[in-house]
Amino acid sequence: MCLSQVVRLIMKILLIEDDKLLGETLAEYLQIEGIETLWLWDERQIVQIIKQYEFDVIVVDLILKFSSGEELILALRKAGIQTPILVITAKRSITDKERCFIRGADDYLIKPFEFKEIVLRIKALCNRRHRENIVTIRDIVVNLDAKTLHSGKEEIKISQKAWDVLCLLIKNRGEVVDTETILDYVWQDKDVGEEIVRAYIKQLRKILPPDSIQVYYGQGYKLN
Repeated sequence: MCLSQVVRLIMKILLIEDDKLLGETLAEYLQIEGIETLWLWDERQIVQIIKQYEFDVIVVDLILKFSSGEELILALRKAGIQTPILVITAKRSITDKERCFIRGADDYLIKPFEFKEIVLRIKALCNRRHRENIVTIRDIVVNLDAKTLHSGKEEIKISQKAWDVLCLLIKNRGEVVDTETILDYVWQDKDVGEEIVRAYIKQLRKILPPDSIQVYYGQGYKLN
């Protein structure tokens, strides 16, 4: 039996790439590197796939056949999928990068790239995921995988919208997140205004330790 047949697959990733030549070649390379890879060239199958399998990392191209990668990233985060997302794309502007990170991407790799580099990035994201699924805000413990908040042994219940706002602030902790970004992430195309963001921020500030969320009037909010 050859070595490649006995390699122990220790990670499982989802690769979403509509370029069939690149997708097939990359999937084969990752398998050889010990990364079990499920490759989708039609991103419309992702809902069914996500329900069936658990992945350590999701790798997604931005230019897809039936939708944009940016839309897909946002949809995954809105559905509560916390799996790390690595973007692979020919788009190289800082605006493209910012758009992806705001929507929930964790890393960004510009094509063309060395296959060895994508392996290193996947492994780093996988390791980071196991370290960062639990976030502490002083005495509040946030479990991003279980979608729970605890103060000591007491679980704190919050609405789904409040959870979405909190997750966005956690994702960008230490940075000011503007109101428009929060509206785009949480309410998307719904016709709501800034007052609804203020209401949910007020709700979170009552739950979290004092001064955890800092308000920058006319700009946005920052989780300290």
